[in-house]
Amino acid sequence: MNKIGKYEFDSLEQAESKINALGVSTDEYGNTYPTHKHCIVKLGYIVLEQGEYNEDGEEVKAPILSDKYHVDVLWKGLEPVDAEAEVLSYIEPSSWEENRIELDNNGVHSFMGLDYQLYKF
Repeated sequence: MNKIGKYEFDSLEQAESKINALGVSTDEYGNTYPTHKHCIVKLGYIVLEQGEYNEDGEEVKAPILSDKYHVDVLWKGLEPVDAEAEVLSYIEPSSWEENRIELDNNGVHSFMGLDYQLYKF
């Protein structure tokens, strides 16, 4: 089962730590790559309020950024918590739930046009 989760962390480093705990390896050139099958998009410190600019492109009012680092995950192949249950439920691995946020829309990013509202936890 595939599910979508949207998460916020106190810093890039905190997000990287959670992502790396999912499984990474290093090739012969020192490049790291995931060993898990989930799709992760690092959104960073997202814009909460757009800035304003004059006709010359000069900033009149600075944009307001989130103080949290945002990550979207398309969890692939999750197993149900209880396969015998009438209604199946799923949970993210490695205690990601504590960083999950709920949105009433699709947010600033989507996976291949999938509706977050239909695939969220």
